[in-house]
Amino acid sequence: MKICIAGAAGAFGMKHLDAVSKIDGIEVLSVVGRDADKNAEFAKKHNIPHAFTDLDEALAQPELDAVILATPTQVHASQAIACLKAGKHVMVEIPMADNIDDARELVKVQKETGLVAMAGHTRRFNPSHQWIHDKIQKGELKVQQMDVQTYFFRRSNKNALGQERSWTDHLLWHHACHTVDLFQYQVGERASKLQALQGPIHPTLGIAMDMSIGMKVPSGAICTLSLSFNNDGPFGTFFRYICDNGTYIARYDDLVDGNENPVDLSGVAVSNNGIELQDREFFAAIKEGREPNASVAQCLPAMESLNTLEQLLEAE
Repeated sequence: MKICIAGAAGAFGMKHLDAVSKIDGIEVLSVVGRDADKNAEFAKKHNIPHAFTDLDEALAQPELDAVILATPTQVHASQAIACLKAGKHVMVEIPMADNIDDARELVKVQKETGLVAMAGHTRRFNPSHQWIHDKIQKGELKVQQMDVQTYFFRRSNKNALGQERSWTDHLLWHHACHTVDLFQYQVGERASKLQALQGPIHPTLGIAMDMSIGMKVPSGAICTLSLSFNNDGPFGTFFRYICDNGTYIARYDDLVDGNENPVDLSGVAVSNNGIELQDREFFAAIKEGREPNASVAQCLPAMESLNTLEQLLEAE
């Protein structure tokens, strides 16, 4: 299978490039990046045949099968739709859109084309969360509350590599999206009650730097989510699952119980890398002609909830 990675030289593009290198039968045919010289140099360094500055040029390659989009949030939906209309399967990094109308349009185009379109909701694939999900599906665990902290220190517009960004990240439409989707996925229900608060808007970035979100599903399970770009300390997202039969803390691909005793995740999946597992699901769905876990249609309820939360924040 021949693929293109758009945004390959960025922080998340590199994660996908590394993950793809561990999957048999996948060839990176081309990369897309804004800077022609840097993109060409990147392609040469990684033995990738073609480098483009225009996604449409990459999509014109007849031998291309699929695209991974690790590009700025604001172009996710339009680029994913372009891929589908060009006859290419697509995995678009989270979030698939930064507004509900674009998200709905992407789902509509996917249904029209019948191609695989998947959103990069990595938390569904991290072995830590997979272990919890399997226990829930078997009836061995029931979530009472998810308590989640998403903390970064981003008072300037830089990415995870410390490089200047050409776009602005967003606590609600990007970082909250991970938890909103994961909570609804784990409990198997859509949130029926939502609440949200945000702190002051940054004077130059134009975004809220602190946010608090609450959710409740009809069965009674709740989720409390705290997000900040002001946190000067350990970065990342930490999930505490308070269940009827134990408490567990997930830190990306690692899992411990409530007393910090490690949980054995061997045998949960073929890899301990959530990005690799996400990519494997994408390629497997294409080969098998099926809907992937985290298809854009499956992830639309999370976008609907984000839209409701945005309306609540605007009404503050």
